[in-house]
Amino acid sequence: MKKLKNEKELVKKAIAEGVKYGESRGVVEFEPTDSAADKIEYIYRLLVHDKVILPLPNDQISQQSMRHRLAIWASKMD
Repeated sequence: MKKLKNEKELVKKAIAEGVKYGESRGVVEFEPTDSAADKIEYIYRLLVHDKVILPLPNDQISQQSMRHRLAIWASKMD
């Protein structure tokens, strides 16, 4: 997995956009106390369920790989 040049900023963008996406669909309401890791996992699973992004193989699912997949998704939004 090749690290993106500005992956940290892209992950922040993906979380913000993913929260908007989930709340606009009415399937989730995030709380200010929710951790970034929880948000990342929920957003990843929601986007996979809606077939917006391709799922990772089951043996490769980790917090880091989900962050990377969401960063790639955010980089394609512009």
